[in-house]
Amino acid sequence: MTTAPFGTVLTAMVTPFDGDGKMDLDAAVSLANHLVDQGNDGLVLNGTTGEAPTTHAPEKSELVRAVVDAVGDRAFIIAGAGSNDTRHAVRMAEQAAEAGAHGLLAVTPYYSRPTQAGVAAHMEAVADSTDLPVMLYDIPGRTGVRIATATYERLAGHKNITTVKDATGDVGTAAVNMAATDLIWYSGDDGLLLPFMSIGAVGVVSVVSHVATPTLVDIVTSFNEGRHRDAIAASHRLLPIIEAIMGSGAGAVMVKAALFELGLIPSSHLRLPQVGANESEIAVVRSALERFGLK
Repeated sequence: MTTAPFGTVLTAMVTPFDGDGKMDLDAAVSLANHLVDQGNDGLVLNGTTGEAPTTHAPEKSELVRAVVDAVGDRAFIIAGAGSNDTRHAVRMAEQAAEAGAHGLLAVTPYYSRPTQAGVAAHMEAVADSTDLPVMLYDIPGRTGVRIATATYERLAGHKNITTVKDATGDVGTAAVNMAATDLIWYSGDDGLLLPFMSIGAVGVVSVVSHVATPTLVDIVTSFNEGRHRDAIAASHRLLPIIEAIMGSGAGAVMVKAALFELGLIPSSHLRLPQVGANESEIAVVRSALERFGLK
């Protein structure tokens, strides 16, 4: 089995805000402790689910520092350094390193749709900016640009670029990219964890792990121990939760609703342009949580 440098189950953690929209560091620390206690090997902060486009540099640093102080001796803390402005991404990476992060998440530059040469140069600039290991984040549905195999081959030569969070939904091409490099793969889609592991991925960067970490751990453990029927059964148990939280494409919204329902965060507030779940959406989440045995 390939070594998993950041462990196998990581949560792309929400950023809690209070009812006035102020970052709630106490709630973040409480949630981080809960997630690690549940079995997470790592936490990814200041990513898409963490509403990074709406948090500012001092807030990002404060969040990383608080979570590292709370659980950094028990879990890997990876900080997002995502921007379509390379200089801004580099500053974010440097600030995350100063705040104590153990690794960086570098997403493909979005909206501007750079060439593959531009994608590679951007990622290399982020990777050059600190000594931290870098996880590449390939999510073309949000960025509009996919990382090509030749670009992966180029980036795999950088000493700090070690891993990939693959949210392309394309297992076949992921297999090609894994075979072409020595980078370590993580599924970026909860529902594709098992298919990705079947072609060599080591784990998942998850959203539903906010409420279902033990089941994800069970999937990974069962697969690695050769108990494939058990892994499939655990994957099937997870499907209603995945559909309720991720089915609409508004994962940050729905998982905050779920966390609030379970009393794990004191407010489900989001910053615009994200808006909170409506009553019918909350009812769907509540029903899925009940079916999963969490309420």
